[in-house]
Amino acid sequence: METSFVPVLFGADINVYSMARAFHEAYGIKTVAYGMYPSGVCYGSGIIDYRVRPNNDDPAVVLRNVEEAAQEFADKTLLVLGCGDNYLTSIAANLPRYPKNVIAPYISLEQMEALIHKERFYALCDQYGIDHPATFVYHKGMGHDFVLPFDGPFVVKPAESATYWDHPFDTQKKAYILQTRAEVDKVIDEIYDHGYEDSLILQDFIPGDDTNMRVLTCYSDGEGKVRLMCLGHVLLEEHTRHGIGNHAVIITEEEPALCETFRRFLEEIHFVGFSNFDIKFDPRDNKFKAFEINCRQGRSNYYVTGAGYNLAKLLVADRIEHTPQPLVVTKNRHLWWAIPKKVAYDYIPSRFHAEMKTLDRNGASVNPLYYSADRNLIHKLRVWRIQHRQYKWYASSMEKPQ
Repeated sequence: METSFVPVLFGADINVYSMARAFHEAYGIKTVAYGMYPSGVCYGSGIIDYRVRPNNDDPAVVLRNVEEAAQEFADKTLLVLGCGDNYLTSIAANLPRYPKNVIAPYISLEQMEALIHKERFYALCDQYGIDHPATFVYHKGMGHDFVLPFDGPFVVKPAESATYWDHPFDTQKKAYILQTRAEVDKVIDEIYDHGYEDSLILQDFIPGDDTNMRVLTCYSDGEGKVRLMCLGHVLLEEHTRHGIGNHAVIITEEEPALCETFRRFLEEIHFVGFSNFDIKFDPRDNKFKAFEINCRQGRSNYYVTGAGYNLAKLLVADRIEHTPQPLVVTKNRHLWWAIPKKVAYDYIPSRFHAEMKTLDRNGASVNPLYYSADRNLIHKLRVWRIQHRQYKWYASSMEKPQ
């Protein structure tokens, strides 16, 4: 299919592949993707023109790559999307500098930095009536002489993720779940001893396993009006050090009141583009509590496309075709999994198995990495190998439910 646009994505993970698949399914076109390494699920794909660029998330490199693609496809409009936190601010920083045939559907760098910084995000939650876990903000240099307003277990995580990962160490985690105050103090010291400078978020741990988690994916048009909201009930996450919290299995579900709260928030702050919220249900007070906002589609974004709401078509309708879109809050049940089925059944509580099997049997399930139209044999073998590793990863990081 001949189109007037070319998708240009930054990243190399399942997020990129899922969006590229959405574009290919809707329009039969190949996506241009810029990544840092010749590896991952995008490398060798038949639906992606994957280009390796060192320091790919540096703002100057991002601009240079966009300019390269804009010149190469001078007769088309480029839709530029970042598929990881490390790319978002670099893309936003260049918004005034892109060639005229480029559309980057993002808010300003200033607004983005305020939202993705967890300390500032929780302040906004308080302002707009969004529930979140009880939180204490720790600033470098406070030492150990402070009192937490909640008991353990405790969660410790960086307020600013990008610079946190710039200072790696052997025991570094995306988030820490700790049982004692002594463990909290030790982790704080370890993080700052390795060069991190920003604040840390210390939170009350909400009880419950992965099945208490929710993910909300939204799209706001160029006028700041929310046009799509799709809530996913997370049944299983990853549990490796660097992957903890990444979704592995999701079933879409309906929570109109929750969606309405976030719709009001997004429209009142005049957000545009994709957004993604991590949320957990707290059984102690029966409230859904927000952890963070991602100013992009999440890495599990195909749970939305697979459920029948193609994210690429939504973006094109808004930014290319300028077609008015009604607000859609999804209702149908659909199963998304990014791991082998046996791993999913081994680690998800049995009370969910019957519906999972029914949805799978009825064709209402999808693994985004298995795409029949992507015929590159080397890519298929690469995906198979990555999927096969999941058995070992889960066995080493998680116990099977009783």
